[in-house]
Amino acid sequence: CVDVCPVECILPGKPVEQWPWFYIDPDTCIDCGACIPECPYEAIFVEEEVPTDYVAKGGEVLSMPQGTAGYDETWEGEDEHGEPVKVFATRAAEAGEEIDFSPDIPPNYDYFTEGMGYKALDE
Repeated sequence: CVDVCPVECILPGKPVEQWPWFYIDPDTCIDCGACIPECPYEAIFVEEEVPTDYVAKGGEVLSMPQGTAGYDETWEGEDEHGEPVKVFATRAAEAGEEIDFSPDIPPNYDYFTEGMGYKALDE
């Protein structure tokens, strides 16, 4: 999804312990939708269509800032450059679990006002 964004508004969260997701700058995004089918995690939605009743297939990795109750697993994978990454506050969704993703909207905005935002690209 990062590579197909024509305005380069999808950024990795840094430090990952505090900002464990990729974030989309709502002020730069042109709502073209190019990223939606490219997201390997099916995690990008038009804001008005963010699911409030997503039913998990099972095994989806959910992450929150460190210290969030119930998020005590570590996920290991690779970043957009193939470099190893560990996300420390995760949990796997249970099959059939209903998840409301709408609480994830404010942290996305916060990353650009309170977090590193575009400064993350300099690191």
